[in-house]
Amino acid sequence: MGSFSNPHYMYLFDLKNGKKKLAYGQSPEDALEILRSRLTEAEMQEIIPDQYIKINQRKLLEYVRQLG
Repeated sequence: MGSFSNPHYMYLFDLKNGKKKLAYGQSPEDALEILRSRLTEAEMQEIIPDQYIKINQRKLLEYVRQLG
């Protein structure tokens, strides 16, 4: 039950190729750490860490075509 006391959010990070990468975490930094455990170093290099937006799950469909 402890995880319910720490809210998580969805973040869309800009990529160098103009697309966006979806991430999930308590903060943008946390979301990047979660991505770091899943992606290769080359994939992480494509992410622009200080260019992101926090989105609501209901709005995710608006961004699907931008994901890369």
